[in-house]
Amino acid sequence: MTEGARSVEIERKYDVDVATPLPDWGGLDAAVDQGESRELDARYFDTADTALARAGVAVRRRTGGPDAGWHIKGPREGDGRLEIAWPLGEGDTVPDAVAEALAHWTTDALTPLARIENQRTAYLLTGPGGVVAEFVDDRVRATDLRQGVQREWREWEVELGPAAPADETGRDALFSAIETAVFATGARASASDSKLARALGF
Repeated sequence: MTEGARSVEIERKYDVDVATPLPDWGGLDAAVDQGESRELDARYFDTADTALARAGVAVRRRTGGPDAGWHIKGPREGDGRLEIAWPLGEGDTVPDAVAEALAHWTTDALTPLARIENQRTAYLLTGPGGVVAEFVDDRVRATDLRQGVQREWREWEVELGPAAPADETGRDALFSAIETAVFATGARASASDSKLARALGF
């Protein structure tokens, strides 16, 4: 992972029941792989007065999966969020580079806010030009570290890949095709903006 690497995540999230079957992708012009299992463990940090959460910003240290490391997720704009990433490093102390990037929102001390453990199965949806999207099936256990409350749920996410359409019309058409399959299972558009918000009861 490149230090301070920036990317824009374009994704949508869906609430599903524990027993909801996976979508049938037969109507999509894409091949779907067998899926990859990932054990993810993320710790989120914030100021004592949750200045970052109130600004729509999240900072975490996550182990497991191909993007293990420190991440800052900026405020959501439509389906997109700016993400900045740094290598994992040692320990839970917020690296100076991460603190400097957060200075736009706060310079106060950061302390643990939540822990999110996630059993994820990730599926690549590949079209003629490459990966158009990643579909993930998440079984989440989250702990609000400040309130001592634990919550569990299942959700799906679809994040656009490098071969997804670059224009808004094309992206909307792709999401529409994906959601035809997703909603046919009984899935619903997510009632929560993020895993962190849900971990905290929002």
